[in-house]
Amino acid sequence: MEHKEAIANAIQVGWLWLIPAFPLLGAALNAFLGARLQKRYGKQAVHAIAVGAMVLSCLVAEIAFWKMVFAHHPQERFFEDHLWTMWQSGSLKVDLSFGLDPLGVLMTMIVTHVATLIHVYSIGYMADEPAYWRFFFWLNLFVFSMLLLVMGSNFVVMFFGWEGVGLCSYGLIAFWYEDLEKAKAGMKAFVVNRFGDFGFIIGLFVLFWSLAGAWAPQSNRYLPEQGLAGAVRGVSPDLPRVSRSGVPLGQTVEFRELRNQIADESTGVAERLKEMTFWGMPVLALICILLFVGAAGKSAQIPLYVWLPDAMAGPTPVSALIHAATMVTAGVYMVARLNFLFALSPIAMTVVATVGCLTAIFAASIGFFQYDIKKVLAYSTVSQLGFMFIGVGVGAYWAGIFHLMTHAFFKACLFLGSGSVILACHHEQDMRKMGGLREYTPITRWTYLAACVTIAGFPVASAFYSKDEILWKAFTARGLVAPWIGPAIYLVGTIAALGTSFYMFRSYYMTFTGKYRGGEGHEMKETEEDPHSMAAHAHAAAADRTFDAAGAAAQVAEAALPHQHGGGMHGAGPVVHDEVDHGGVPHESPKSMTYVLIALAAASVLAGFIFGWPAAWGGHGPLLEHWLLPSLPAQESVPFAHADHSTELLFQFIGGVLVAGAGWFAAWAFYAENRSTIPARLRSVFPRAWALVFNKYYVDELYQATVVGGTLLLSRALYWLDQNLIDGTVNFIGWLGRTVAYLDAAFDKYVVDGAVNGLGSLTWNSGRALRRVQTGHIQAYLYGALGGAIAFVIIQYVIR
Repeated sequence: MEHKEAIANAIQVGWLWLIPAFPLLGAALNAFLGARLQKRYGKQAVHAIAVGAMVLSCLVAEIAFWKMVFAHHPQERFFEDHLWTMWQSGSLKVDLSFGLDPLGVLMTMIVTHVATLIHVYSIGYMADEPAYWRFFFWLNLFVFSMLLLVMGSNFVVMFFGWEGVGLCSYGLIAFWYEDLEKAKAGMKAFVVNRFGDFGFIIGLFVLFWSLAGAWAPQSNRYLPEQGLAGAVRGVSPDLPRVSRSGVPLGQTVEFRELRNQIADESTGVAERLKEMTFWGMPVLALICILLFVGAAGKSAQIPLYVWLPDAMAGPTPVSALIHAATMVTAGVYMVARLNFLFALSPIAMTVVATVGCLTAIFAASIGFFQYDIKKVLAYSTVSQLGFMFIGVGVGAYWAGIFHLMTHAFFKACLFLGSGSVILACHHEQDMRKMGGLREYTPITRWTYLAACVTIAGFPVASAFYSKDEILWKAFTARGLVAPWIGPAIYLVGTIAALGTSFYMFRSYYMTFTGKYRGGEGHEMKETEEDPHSMAAHAHAAAADRTFDAAGAAAQVAEAALPHQHGGGMHGAGPVVHDEVDHGGVPHESPKSMTYVLIALAAASVLAGFIFGWPAAWGGHGPLLEHWLLPSLPAQESVPFAHADHSTELLFQFIGGVLVAGAGWFAAWAFYAENRSTIPARLRSVFPRAWALVFNKYYVDELYQATVVGGTLLLSRALYWLDQNLIDGTVNFIGWLGRTVAYLDAAFDKYVVDGAVNGLGSLTWNSGRALRRVQTGHIQAYLYGALGGAIAFVIIQYVIR
């Protein structure tokens, strides 16, 4: 749905810059002074700076939020803080400025508050890390970059933050860079995101080009031109134009100005953009799809999702920060921020929703077979991001952002809970060597269970409102290229939601129920079933024979070295067993970690009711939808209290409960108390299918063989070409030049210099010869004159 209402002038606020400035200051202090402070005063000085900076940032964000809440009119919920103009060309001006609207302040609150909790959690989790100061430097810088991204009032500031989170993700994922595998994981994240960023940049250039145009006096409109020449002429017009309603026209990088141009019908910009084509392709669809390529890279969508599971190589707080509050949500936020642009292109909206749908079901299926608890959560994140893109892709922007918010709470709780589990099990991540932890880690157990209930979508928990709202909006979507696409997305999304419930409760039952399975001295390979399972003893031999005969997959083991407690490697250890580390009894995490888990669990459960339950707010739509209305277009939604569509809403309610309940029941039947034989029997019956999904559909291997292998092959071919053709040509030209120079030197020496020297020698010899005639005797001269006269007479006589 298109935004038909322009944004009034923003209210100038002079202190918004403090929100990102405090994390930047904390990062700078720890970067330049952190090592010395840690050595002299201990680690308390380091985390005091980092956490203190986050608390101050939270306080300023709170002030902005409540100031916006108490605004008298929705149009007064637009704040701007202009710092300075970075550059200007004609009427085009690029400012370093921050802007907050209801969408921006919501994202700012999520980033600052969740990141602050993760900072506090990291105090206990990273207590034994020698490079403590470096960790908090990257953490503060990461938050600063994300705040730039969500608070920037224009594309340029957003792009600074966009690239900043990519850089910081490399520094945090590869934090333990001494380990080659972890360094590779960081590089993989950085490189894959560069592919997405390339599409994002090209999309910005095409958008900027499409806004160039000329003034049409007869219609009093500013019409974009199709040709490149028009774009060149329009880069910096001498006299800026405005529409009849006062909207500035022409090229701009400001979100507010661009939205106003599109929303104001008198400008004709929206209609003209819809008509523009580039080589027969709609320009608007091209722009949005290219921008979505960037979003797919940052938010780990097919085909650029492969970096996110490997991001588990970083410390667990890093995983929580990346997955919950920062980098992976950037793509969803960008599409929601540019809703006024995407809404004009049904093709782009269909692409966004379809890719999100496929990613949701694809990643959910991989999560069924993962044993590393952090990788289960990683693929869960990829799947949940798919749901968010379904929301923004079908036009339910507020629902997509709602799920982003609820996901920030329960995914942070899950990741930090997994970190607590890993710490309790002495850095073990393999769920097959856990079990029974409910007796040792009760707080972690209950908070993890609360987050599982939430992500599964049970009533009252937050995802019940956000995820079901997304699916319902998909079912009733009318803005896609074909009417059947919405129901198809609803069906596939429902299956993905069922899978979400299953694999999350599977992780809960494998981790917390049954008996503790650590410390038995068994080195378990990735492809092995739980050795304590009743099914494993009965079916292991047959399954392995079938598996080997089929040749379905090789045994996979983690390549990382085991990490000792004092080495600062929490949460990054391998899945191989260490008798010394795992022989101890599991223990609950320190209070600095458990208090954070309790806060996140409470937010996970209550956020949905507060922001998404319509009946709680007098029969009106959900509170968050009304809050985001000035930023995001209103959706055609029916509140739960409305009686006209009670059948559909009851179907939605019951369907959500049945899906979540079915996934929970299957996980309980298969994995509760570690008693079922079904998983091992299914593996023995379907070894090829099991191996295909367990190995993540061999996508990494496919990329290795095609993209990586092709790149290496191309580099070798170019190397051969360089060595044999280019270098050969250059060397031949060099030899030819030297040969010509040698011949030229010889010609110069023997011909030119020879001729010159010969002429000089002839003159010299002639002069010496003639000098003999000059005797100096007068008689000789007289004889010569007489002889000449006689000769003259004789010649005259002969001639006559």
